[in-house]
Amino acid sequence: MNNRKEQLEALDRLLTIMDELREGCPWDRKQTLQSLRHLTIEETYELGDAILDNDLDEIPKELGDLLLHIIFYAKIGSETGDFDIASVAHGISDKLVSRHPHIYGDVKVKDEEEVKQNWEALKLKEGKKSVLEGVPMSLPALVKSSRIQDKVAGVGFDWEHPEQVKEKLEEELAELQVEVDKGDKDAIEAEFGDVLFSLVNYGKHLGVNPEDALERTNKKFIKRFQYLESKANELGKPLSDMTLGEMDVFWDEAKKL
Repeated sequence: MNNRKEQLEALDRLLTIMDELREGCPWDRKQTLQSLRHLTIEETYELGDAILDNDLDEIPKELGDLLLHIIFYAKIGSETGDFDIASVAHGISDKLVSRHPHIYGDVKVKDEEEVKQNWEALKLKEGKKSVLEGVPMSLPALVKSSRIQDKVAGVGFDWEHPEQVKEKLEEELAELQVEVDKGDKDAIEAEFGDVLFSLVNYGKHLGVNPEDALERTNKKFIKRFQYLESKANELGKPLSDMTLGEMDVFWDEAKKL
């Protein structure tokens, strides 16, 4: 691994390259905070995929792509005089120091939960009116649900034991079934949402990240279904012409791979 001097030299090299690209490359010169936004989101998802796959060769490459975006935004900010990479770094450093009084002050904590509770309490002291202000509105619904529940749990609004959450989940499933029997589409959607919200909370109490869990299942399903497709191609038979029983044979084979 590189020492601190080499790490700083590497960052300085990237900053210099960014200056050169911004000055000499037509594409880089044209970019704005707004034009980079969707690319940054895409890069974040690519990093997430690499982490989920535990691809240790790909992770540093994706981290590099994200780091480039941070440097890019900071460069644009420096051109308008609003912020630069130093103010960005100092800003997050100041925040980390102020929100870790158990490290940089005389506050004592006994465990991770107390750290999280202190974190949320400090954010309110900084002027935030709600602990939920830190949850981006544009997050995908499943991720947003998880973050909402993390935030409110940080101030003590949560069940104490997983079994309590399981009971709540079962209650919500029963309420969903009532609406399914009635056939009220709006009510079914509302109750289905409650089931998902409770399921996310149950996952949290079990130490399971719902987004990661669902994406692992997505990947598993894709792999198995593509195996099924390949077997159908070998037989020269479209899937639409196969019976469910025939498809299940290959599906079971895929599960053993």
